[in-house]
Amino acid sequence: MNAKIESAFNGAVDWFNQRTPSLIPFYKKHMSEYYAPKNFNFWYFFGSLALLVLVNQIVTGIFLTMHYKPSATEAFASVEYIMRDVEWGWLVRYMHSTGASLFFVVVYLHMFRAMIYGSYQKPRELVWVLGMLIFLTLMAEAFLGYVLPWGQMSYWGAQVIINLFSAIPVIGGDLTELIRGDFLVSDATLNRFFALHVIALPLVILLLVVLHLGALHEVGSNNPDGVDIKKVKDKATGKPLDGIPFHPYYTVKDLVGAGVFLIIASFILFFAPTFGDLFLEFDNFNEANPLVTPAHIKPVWYFTPYYAMLRAIPDTLAGVIVMGGATTIFFLLPWLDRSKVRSFRYRGWISKMMISLFAICFVTLGWLGLQSGSETQTIIARICTIFYFGFFFTMPIWTSIDKTKPVPERVTSHA
Repeated sequence: MNAKIESAFNGAVDWFNQRTPSLIPFYKKHMSEYYAPKNFNFWYFFGSLALLVLVNQIVTGIFLTMHYKPSATEAFASVEYIMRDVEWGWLVRYMHSTGASLFFVVVYLHMFRAMIYGSYQKPRELVWVLGMLIFLTLMAEAFLGYVLPWGQMSYWGAQVIINLFSAIPVIGGDLTELIRGDFLVSDATLNRFFALHVIALPLVILLLVVLHLGALHEVGSNNPDGVDIKKVKDKATGKPLDGIPFHPYYTVKDLVGAGVFLIIASFILFFAPTFGDLFLEFDNFNEANPLVTPAHIKPVWYFTPYYAMLRAIPDTLAGVIVMGGATTIFFLLPWLDRSKVRSFRYRGWISKMMISLFAICFVTLGWLGLQSGSETQTIIARICTIFYFGFFFTMPIWTSIDKTKPVPERVTSHA
């Protein structure tokens, strides 16, 4: 019986291979014969988790579009219809809204891992740049999706963010009108945001993800030691001695990480889908009303670090420049970092201190963006903003003078 099953399986593989001769070589190059460092740790789960959440967002988004109506008069009611009358609609909607926040959780952790292990350094500059393009596109996608429920915070959040473009000299007014599609945030705005959120930006994100993974597999994955595993190969086979095939070893390991992640996500989904006003704002359960301004307009938590910077700057144009610069300055990391070693394991106390303070500063800004913005909070936000940019602008200096430890020739394994 086993021989018959094996023969049938081999026959099916041969049938596909004859008609798609590049399929098996593609599978081998990117899965079974793609050698990844054998010392991956906890931090390396977040790349595959980001892919998992992306799939969740696409699938749940497709189901939501079946019942959602992109109209200023019907959008809020259609979301309520999904939540109350569509069978399992509440679950699909919460999977999508919770998935958006979890997407940014894993992306931020994925970026932080790249920073502490120097995954942006040569020869992975293009991998990093493509990853940052994904991040920016994801932020745009999240903002557009945030407006679609047409709740109070959706409407007023869109009003605030779109009006920021009016601060741009000369073209600001026309650009703002072009984005809105009208003189006010209205039905036309909702329609174009829906089209961009559902069709245009997902296609861009998928293309960038393919390019990101393709670029990664060309140069190979980094590791916690920052050692290039291609330097030490088996003389007979030419395979890296410190590498193991991605499949089945890391596909199985990633399944374990995905299982733990899904358990945590399920607890949030079923017991705290709003996550205390962070994942879904309470004001957004009220329909948009242009005549009533919420007491405290704030964005979703994953935008709050940049919102805190914007609010800390008195001048609107300067605030827009600072907020934009805060997201785009990450592109320069491969050229700002002058350290001779990649991983923070072998860097000195200056690098470790600066990265730790940067993480604390970023989280503090995120918290400040959720607050009302008192005088004291504004002062703290300005201090954190100065340090945020100082971290990048002074990086060529402190990475050059920081003392480093000898990097091993081979990767170190964990017991």
